[in-house]
Amino acid sequence: MKKIIVIAAAAALTLMTLAGCQKNSGADSAQTAGGRIDGIKSAGKLVMGTAPDFAPWEFKDVSSGTTEYVGSDIELGKYIAQQLGVELEIKPMEFSAIQQALSSGTIDIGISGFAYTEQRAETLGLSDRYNVGSKAGQGLLVLKDQASDYNSAESFAGKKIAAQNASLQQTLVQEQLPDNVEMQMVTQVTDGVMMLTTGKVDAVAVSGDNGESLVKTYPDLAMAEFKFDYSSDGNVVAVKKGDDELLSEINKILAEVNEKGLYEEWKTDAKALADSLGIETH
Repeated sequence: MKKIIVIAAAAALTLMTLAGCQKNSGADSAQTAGGRIDGIKSAGKLVMGTAPDFAPWEFKDVSSGTTEYVGSDIELGKYIAQQLGVELEIKPMEFSAIQQALSSGTIDIGISGFAYTEQRAETLGLSDRYNVGSKAGQGLLVLKDQASDYNSAESFAGKKIAAQNASLQQTLVQEQLPDNVEMQMVTQVTDGVMMLTTGKVDAVAVSGDNGESLVKTYPDLAMAEFKFDYSSDGNVVAVKKGDDELLSEINKILAEVNEKGLYEEWKTDAKALADSLGIETH
């Protein structure tokens, strides 16, 4: 019996070794001797995680009959991959799953409208800022006829607030609104909007750009007079903690993107595409 167990264990070890060899492609190939950059170039692709529910940053275009991932963040990912001399592979996932995918090596980078926070910086490598032109801040989407009623943090006391899981807005609600606020976590911002329009929540925490775009699609909604105390300074690309060489290369590319104003061009085009498809933008 003991011999059979040893043989079985050896066979299992062999299968695990083979599986490990087979997995050594794409994002996992970055763990080869040369580090993640060499792994990316060896695989010929940069694997990017994103939550494609946030137009114009990242969203789906199904007008051709197949799903295509588009948006200004998608264009940024393509540009980074191009500058690295590889193709871009997009892995769609829930926003809250991106950090784990980075930590496990399933993806190389995460681009999904990430704001810089100290909490994220503790567990992820975060790039220099891009999309630095936005000055709309952070606030809450409410019913239009109640917008003036919500003019202070205290006016949300006892209210139900929807926020996207693991987002900056979730943190702002927790830190700046009264303790008796009942927060409803949602996977997608549009889920929160549906809850607001059907009376299941009183407000949805959103970025200012997000809210301004949503009220164009939902005329019965408006941004509350109250705004979070937050100074927006753009978005960041996320990588696995310790992937400093990759992060350095990304920062060089972002410097060029910012200098040439490329992201604003991509965002303008993405907004036009979303409008043509009838997709609400954020």
